[in-house]
Amino acid sequence: MTPNETDGGGRDPLFRYDQPIFANEDILKISHLPGPDKIVGRDEHMSKVAQALNPAIFGREPTHLFIFGKTGSGKTLSARLVSERLQSEARREDVNVEIAVIDCGEQHTEASVIKTLASQVNDPSKSGMSIPERGLSTGDYYNRLWQVLDTCSDVTIVILDEIDMLRDDEVLRKLSRAGENQKIVDSRLGIIGISNKIDYPEELTERVKSSFAHDELVFPSYDANQLREILENRKDAFKPGVLTEDVIPLASALAAQEHGDARKAIDILRNAGRIAQKEGAETVTDDHVRAAKEKSEADRFSELLEGTATQSKAVLYSLVLQTGGRKTAEITTNKIYRQYLTVADDLDMDQLSERRVQELLQELDFLNVIQSEVRGRGRGQGVHGTHRLLEDPDIVKRVLLRDSRISTLE
Repeated sequence: MTPNETDGGGRDPLFRYDQPIFANEDILKISHLPGPDKIVGRDEHMSKVAQALNPAIFGREPTHLFIFGKTGSGKTLSARLVSERLQSEARREDVNVEIAVIDCGEQHTEASVIKTLASQVNDPSKSGMSIPERGLSTGDYYNRLWQVLDTCSDVTIVILDEIDMLRDDEVLRKLSRAGENQKIVDSRLGIIGISNKIDYPEELTERVKSSFAHDELVFPSYDANQLREILENRKDAFKPGVLTEDVIPLASALAAQEHGDARKAIDILRNAGRIAQKEGAETVTDDHVRAAKEKSEADRFSELLEGTATQSKAVLYSLVLQTGGRKTAEITTNKIYRQYLTVADDLDMDQLSERRVQELLQELDFLNVIQSEVRGRGRGQGVHGTHRLLEDPDIVKRVLLRDSRISTLE
């Protein structure tokens, strides 16, 4: 039977109708909220988040909070879960708590944050208004937000994920002082800012520093045993007997090597299942886990580079070539620039100035694609920038070569 034919039962043979590996793959989504008894190693941290939010149960303003920690350390998951449990308890006090989760990596302008917040909280039957996608000034969006908050919520918890990606932190000042400035009268507002940059508060403008009072909380990375427990709590995603006994220990150990990233551990486990299913295997083995680790790393890095201009990719490719395959190699801006001139010539691209290449390197550092530092050469010798990869050079190169233009360099 060919792919263009159907069987006697009318099913199209082009597709697969069994699920030999997964029972419920949704359990392996990062956005999946496990039960309150399945948040591993975060009891103390969740208690501190709860302490900050506790006044909201009684309709009072919560304490604003910054949560720091490396990627995959449970920051966002804990903030969401505590907020939802608080929301449930507040109902018992006849207090309406609304929760808005905003990804500042996508909504990074003041206007987009305010518009998204208003849209998530708004109930047109209460506010009597809509929140249009476009067409209003930032000031008009603020005016609608204040009305939405006062009519649709007693307390609003605003979770600003990747808050360090905000282009303008003025939104923090305006939101945190909304009650004080009488912008909202019948509602209260609490802000949870989440970042993997523990020095983010130092980057705030002086106006925001002086007005945005907040507590801070640091989440440590998970160790291998905690990662193993996290994956054990999600193994119901697979059918019974599908996972061989070494799959979860290996996936957790590999993720522990990468700063204890729970997201990476879950990605590895999910991709191992998908690879096994694609191969038509009946079980998921350690070979599938090792293949999944490579795929997860490449996919994660590809997401970071999504939308990056070809010139930036050429600069990054130049850094890759200069590392000689060593992830820890620190390369000066000048060496990268000299390599870039060759790469740009090979690609028949306009050659940017060294100053512009330095700016592109700073942008890559901001996106957590590379790590850049400025160091002194010695007394009277000035300073120079050094740059290193945050991912394995082979993976970076492989992802860059997915670009049709960069691929001509292979």
